[in-house]
Amino acid sequence: MKEKHSVKSHNALVTGATGYIGSMVVKRLLAEGWNVHVIAREKSSLALLPVQAASLMIHRHEGTTASLFAIVQQAEPEIVFHLASLAKATYVPEQIAPMLHSNIVFGTQLLEAMAAHRVYQLINTGTFSQHYGNQSYSPKSLYDASKQAFKDILSYYTESTPIRAITLELYDNYGPGDPRSKIVSLLLKAAKEQQPLAMSPGEQLIELVHIDDVVEAYVLAAHRLLNDDSVKDETYAVSSGKPVSLKKLAAHIESIVGLPLQIDWGGRPYHPREIMVPWNKGRQMPNWRPTITLEEGIRRLKDE
Repeated sequence: MKEKHSVKSHNALVTGATGYIGSMVVKRLLAEGWNVHVIAREKSSLALLPVQAASLMIHRHEGTTASLFAIVQQAEPEIVFHLASLAKATYVPEQIAPMLHSNIVFGTQLLEAMAAHRVYQLINTGTFSQHYGNQSYSPKSLYDASKQAFKDILSYYTESTPIRAITLELYDNYGPGDPRSKIVSLLLKAAKEQQPLAMSPGEQLIELVHIDDVVEAYVLAAHRLLNDDSVKDETYAVSSGKPVSLKKLAAHIESIVGLPLQIDWGGRPYHPREIMVPWNKGRQMPNWRPTITLEEGIRRLKDE
């Protein structure tokens, strides 16, 4: 049974916190009174993080297993939010090893450190593109295959140790202050600057979830793990359930911003293994649902 508890004394460790989604999770946890420890690579920028916050501790990770063990021991978290990844839908051969290290080796080192120091709650991050063709598993790319490989490794730890996990499989997302070159940001920029934009034919369906709703899913997952001992290894889709075509998304933005888009539809081919219809067979986490409509989310961004 899920119960409400104060989160004032909770202690979290967050990986991937220097990225957009991770930084927004960190900000939400700090706002709710959590003590937050962040793992960052030695050269990672902290620009998206509120580094002056008294309850935020930064731990620089040199890449070794020993370094990660030391960080987990020092942080003593109750729960780990694992968002770190190296996402490469397309890649060159030199990027294969870094991607596999980031998406598989680092996570496995983290699980070993958690088990060694009796940290037994993990929120993992997956992606809807592990389900190409709306299948239970079919990776769109090597990146997606690496995410599934780590999920399989996680299953070993949840079966052989006291570690309990919830995996959140994210869809496309957007929000304020997003430095990523994501589709909503690209379309808004093109509209405001009145610059031409070459796009695919635009018939693919896209599911977009506002960052506030994504962050809410992480917070609810944390409460679920901390307050319900029966949770062992669960996976949920953080989905809007309301896919729109790329062409319709462009029309929404034109209407809300009040500026025409100069799009060359078909000026670019579809990506290899383009997902034309997003996965729609995932379970939604209890007590979570998206609250910010696409129209409202775009309105919030139009004056950025």
